[in-house]
Amino acid sequence: MNNPILVKNLRCIPDWPIKGINFRDVTTLFKSAECVKIMADEMYELYKDKGITKIVGIESRGFVMSSALATRLGAGIVLCRKPGKLPAETIKETYQKEYGSDTIEIHKDAIEEGDVVLLHDDLLATGGTLRAAYDLVKKFKPKKIYGNFIIELVNEGLNGRDAFPEDIEITTLMQL
Repeated sequence: MNNPILVKNLRCIPDWPIKGINFRDVTTLFKSAECVKIMADEMYELYKDKGITKIVGIESRGFVMSSALATRLGAGIVLCRKPGKLPAETIKETYQKEYGSDTIEIHKDAIEEGDVVLLHDDLLATGGTLRAAYDLVKKFKPKKIYGNFIIELVNEGLNGRDAFPEDIEITTLMQL
């Protein structure tokens, strides 16, 4: 956790998207082959023995590492997107985040009852986005759900882990 190469390559943008938010820009990690390899290796080690069958990537930065990890785990990928972006019938969930509300959707046929699901996004702040994804996935009655983030904000008083029940194991690659 907190690999120094990842920390060094992470960009922070103050007052974006609104004043008072210090945005952690993971695109600087994605453009570095070394950082992508480190993140994929660390995530693989966390989940190689968990029996993951589906990885739910949260729009849009969650798609990147979901794809990289799915190839290594032999798992499928489920896209969790903003409304109107998925072509087939969907279910949706509206949630609050640190600077407003949003809605996410997944296809109604994306997950099967016996699946072991990993939810993945780039950042844990308030936990709203991943909690909404968790609530969506629970409707499919999967065998187990895990959650993973590249970054968890722990020093900003947001307490994102508090948004989740005890039955979901949350892991992060960096805590800032």
